[in-house]
Amino acid sequence: MFADREDAARLLAEKLVEFRGKHPLVLAIPRGAVPMAKIIAASLEGELDVVLVRKLRSPYNPEFAVGSVDETGWCYVAGHAYGEGAGPAYIEREKALQMAVLANRRSRYGPSIDPQGRIVIVVDDGLATGSTMISALHSLRAKKPGKLVCAVPVSPPDTLEKVQALADRTICLDTPKNFQAVGQFYKSFPQIEDEEVIRLLHEKQLS
Repeated sequence: MFADREDAARLLAEKLVEFRGKHPLVLAIPRGAVPMAKIIAASLEGELDVVLVRKLRSPYNPEFAVGSVDETGWCYVAGHAYGEGAGPAYIEREKALQMAVLANRRSRYGPSIDPQGRIVIVVDDGLATGSTMISALHSLRAKKPGKLVCAVPVSPPDTLEKVQALADRTICLDTPKNFQAVGQFYKSFPQIEDEEVIRLLHEKQLS
C-alpha cells in the first residue's frame, strides 16, 4: 500500500538510481503519472515529458480497457476485447474518439521531446490490463531510444509479463495476485486534471 503517488514515485526513483546523472528522459502516461514522473526526473537529474496514448474502453465498462491507441493511430487490441463485446466496428469508433482526445492533449501539452538515442523511462501509476503501457512502449521503440525502461509501482503478475517483453528493463515494486484496480494500492489516489499536467510541463520548460 502506497501513501500516495508521491510516495510511490520516491520508491521508484530509488530503484532507478543507476540512471542518475545519465540525463534520462522520463515520460509519463497522462494524467496520473505526470506528478510521479516529475519527482523521478528531478531525482535522476533527467528531463520530464509525456507519452500520449489512450485506452480503448469496454462498451460495458468505460474504466476497463479492451486495447489502446497511440498518436500515430497504431492500435493494440487485447485478447479479451471481443469477449467484452468490442467488435471491429466498435473498436474503430472508439479509436477515432480516443485519437481526437490525443490530438487535443497534444495541442495543449506542447510538442514532444525526441527520444532517439536516449535512456527513456516510461512511468505509470500502475498497470491493470497493461494496454496503455503496451502502446506507449511500442510507440517509443519505433523512435529508436538507446534504452527503454518501464517503471511502475504495481501490476498483476500476468500483465507485467506481457509488458516486460516490450522493454529493455522493467521495474515494478509490487506484483499482487489479488488485483482489482490500481487505486486499491494507494491510500490517497485523487484524479489528476489537465491543468496540473500543463502546469508541470510548463515548469519543465522554465527549468
